[in-house]
Parts: sequence; structure tokens; C-alpha cells
Amino acid sequence: MDIDRRAYLGGMGAALGAGLLPDIAVAQKSIPNLPSTMIWSVYDVGASGYVEASAIADALGKLHGTRVRLQPSGTSIGRIQPVKDRRVSHGWLATEVFFAAEGLYEYASPNWGPQDLRCMLGRMNSLSICVTKTSGIKKLSDLKGKRYAIAKANTSVNAKIEPILDAGGISYKDMEVVEFPSYGASLKALIEGRADAAGAALTTVSLRELEASSYGIDWIELPASDKELWGKIQRAIPLAAPFTETFGSGVSKDNPKAVMGYKYPMITVYGDAKEDEVYAVTKAIVDAYDAYKAASPIMERWEVKNSGSYPMDAPFHDGAIKLLKEKNVWTPEHQKWQDGIVKRHKLLREAWAVMMKEPAAKGADNAKLLELWTPRRAEILKSL
Repeated sequence: MDIDRRAYLGGMGAALGAGLLPDIAVAQKSIPNLPSTMIWSVYDVGASGYVEASAIADALGKLHGTRVRLQPSGTSIGRIQPVKDRRVSHGWLATEVFFAAEGLYEYASPNWGPQDLRCMLGRMNSLSICVTKTSGIKKLSDLKGKRYAIAKANTSVNAKIEPILDAGGISYKDMEVVEFPSYGASLKALIEGRADAAGAALTTVSLRELEASSYGIDWIELPASDKELWGKIQRAIPLAAPFTETFGSGVSKDNPKAVMGYKYPMITVYGDAKEDEVYAVTKAIVDAYDAYKAASPIMERWEVKNSGSYPMDAPFHDGAIKLLKEKNVWTPEHQKWQDGIVKRHKLLREAWAVMMKEPAAKGADNAKLLELWTPRRAEILKSL
């Protein structure tokens, strides 16, 4: 079944508002170490991550009597800072997990630097370069000379799209780059015929307008069979993986697209979170799947075989790994990926700590720290 974000949010909101999720009695047998109350840091009210968290929180309340309060925020710092300060128990986060784990962008600051974040579960999302059909763009090399719309402030999208361009041998210099103040504005440029291409999530609801317009919609595909392309992409952003999308604008089960998959939202804690409690919460969410899966077609991606898949933006927590092993989801490939990302992030944290003791870093502002950090991070990544 194809679904756009408006239908998804509308259907989910109606289900939650009308109390249409299954009315299940509180379980007779509780899960040891499952907290009776939790606070989850989530995206703003109305965002997909918010309504998904709402559905799962509702199910935990009905099954276990666990009370979950959602704390929404419209900024990445606003969502992740409470996790860092331990003012919330879990963060339902997006690419800020990767940025914080690697000390990138606003996280290259004295109060941050690479963080020891760990993931429990995450829902797969998708992204690629959206193009108008009239542009004739089919592959990355076709972008040369075309009008590319970009919102420079949208680091979440740009940080994923730039490695795709790099892997395809394309740079911004090869295109006619047109800057816009926001993600929405960059996509509106395609709809209005003022641009030929832009990075986008396939489920972005505004792209339905492009699909229905005279310009039409298409996506640059990133086939899993192109090992060289994916090797380059994953060296830059290990959070990405080949994914076949069947939901979204210009996409359906009859017209799937091979694009980039990444996790959003990811249920996130710090590495020092108690293993038995992380296990209990992970188990509660996994075992409650039948109670929330009907809330929306996209909720099927929370089934453990999907939500427990890799890669994530940070390593899995040991408590989550214990549950995934019990459910026969954890594989040798999971472990190989886990070992690699744990090593990567450990080296980054150690290198940051060394750098911060040097005279040049003492009293440095964010811009200077990022300048100092970028080549050091690059050297570490080359060594892996």
C-alpha cells in the first residue's frame, strides 16, 4: 500500500485521538526492570516521529501500565540535550545521533564533542535526489549543468546527499546551485519549475504536488549492486544502507525505487544506561508490536526484524543486543558492523579528548574547534 505523510499522520492522529488502537488489558505478567514511568524526547507534535512514539507509548500503557510522557522539540539540540543531561530516559532522534557521536556541526563545541550514544531500535526511512521528469535526469552524472536546489541550513539532508554526489564524482561546481532558506522552499522550487533536482526524503508530502504537476517526479536510484558507489557512501556515512522504498511520492509497490535507507526515528540512550533496563524497554516495545502495528502502514517497520536491523547512527546498546539475540535477529553481520562502529566512535572520542588538552583548543570557539577537529577526524576515518 502506498502512503504519503499527510495520510500517515492523519490516519495515525485519528487512531490515537479516537482511541482506536487495540484496547488491551494490562498484562498479568510484568517485565522485570521495566520503568513504571518514562520521559521520551521526541520531534514536534505532528511530526512522524511524534505520532509513532505516541502509538507505542499508548501500547505500553495498555499492556504494562507504564506511563510515558512525550517531550517534543523542534530542534536537534532541544531533543538530544535532555538525553545528555539525563532529564529524559530516551531520545527518539534522527541524524543528530550521528552528528553528536562524531562531533560534527554544532556538536564540535566545548560542551559536546563525540558522544557515547547507543541505539535500541529504529524505523527505516529513505532519501535520494528528487528530480523532475522533464529534466531528463536518470543518474548522478546527468546532474552536470542542471539546476540543483539546496537549503544550506538543512544539515540533516545535506550530510547524506553530499556523500552520494561525491561517490558519483559530482560536486556542486558541476551544477547550477540555487540556494533556498529552507528544505520546503528547495522542494517548492522543483514544483514551480525553478530547479531540476534536490535532495529529499521520499515520503515528503509536498512532493505529491510535483508528482501531479506538468514537470513530473522521478528519483535518482542508488542500486545495491553498485558496490563501488556504496563503498564510498558508507565510508563517509556508515548510517546509510541500500534500501528499496515502496512508500512515497512517485513510488509504490509496483514502482519501487532503490535509494538510501537510514533510520528515523531511533530510540537512543547513552552507553552507560543500565543494561537490564534497556533490555526491558526494548523487550516491551518489541513484544507490544501487535498492539500498535495497525496504527499506520508504516508501523510495520517497527517489527523487530526491521527495527532491529543495522546500520544505525550509533552502535546498539548491550541491552538491546541481548533482546535481539533472543529474538534471533542478531546476526554475524550485525556483530561485524557493531564492532566496526564501536571502534570508530571510540577512536573519535579519544582523539577529541587529546585535542581538547592542546593549547590551540583551550578557549576556542565552535568554528575554531571544528577547524581543528575536521582533519583529525578525517585521518582517523582513513585508518579504519
